Amino acid sequence: MKIAFVLFITLLFSIVSIAQQNKVTTGNKNGTLIAIGGGDIGHTTIMKEFKKLAGGDSAKIVVIPTAFVKNNEIDTLLLKRNFREYGIPHITILHTNDSIEANTDKFVKPIKEATGIYFTGGRHWRIADSYLNTKVHKELLKLLDRGGVIAGSSAGATIQGSYLARGDTKNNQIMMGDHEIGFGFISNIAIDQHVLTRNRQFDMFTILEKKPELLGIGIDESTAIVVKGDILEVIGESYVIIYDKSFWSIERNPFDKETQKKLPNKNQLFYFLKSGDTYNLRDRKVIRD
Repeated sequence: MKIAFVLFITLLFSIVSIAQQNKVTTGNKNGTLIAIGGGDIGHTTIMKEFKKLAGGDSAKIVVIPTAFVKNNEIDTLLLKRNFREYGIPHITILHTNDSIEANTDKFVKPIKEATGIYFTGGRHWRIADSYLNTKVHKELLKLLDRGGVIAGSSAGATIQGSYLARGDTKNNQIMMGDHEIGFGFISNIAIDQHVLTRNRQFDMFTILEKKPELLGIGIDESTAIVVKGDILEVIGESYVIIYDKSFWSIERNPFDKETQKKLPNKNQLFYFLKSGDTYNLRDRKVIRD
């Protein structure tokens, strides 16, 4: 039994980390990821997009509230009411804070049958403690491989990346804490949230100074990135910040030295994308017609 478990963990780690080791940033070629920056999303197009990608009215949605759960108490009524407001009347709620339980066939059965997974906000180290490198993690990867969608807001956004920004158990202001590994659904990336609403736009540099190979993404509230394969698209009401050591602006003509902006050094650069903008994660370039 122990040998089989070690082999399982080794195989799972190799699947998740192969792109990470090659320092390539990319999502899943079949499935879709939606990372939401937190805040009010009930009136935005974000949850409509999630429902559509998960199969519309026939979608089978599993909600994992572990990031928000304390003392194993789940506000089931609140969760169901919120998802009814999102236009998703039927959900399955799945939670444990026991990684041993998360590694059982019985527990992961709803994920095997799901077309969409949603991680709530809260503290993302709780998600990592419960599910990282378990059968839950494996089934989430399989869901993406079969074309499913995984979405999450705030903590549920950050956990999708490979590096776990703000993963410390003491408080959420420590950028590089005692939990640093995410699910790696998007490889070689660190994802932050609530960035403009909470004036967090400079915090990402703490991570990138130590891990310059990572792509940094900051997502504001009521805004999301939709990732499939190498392509990221912004949806929602505010902005996404890109930290890729370059600069992009619709005003900037790269061939005209007289009109180029005066910029700080590449280790202090970032720029904004708005709804409808697209970005190639692998090439780290804004896509323009």
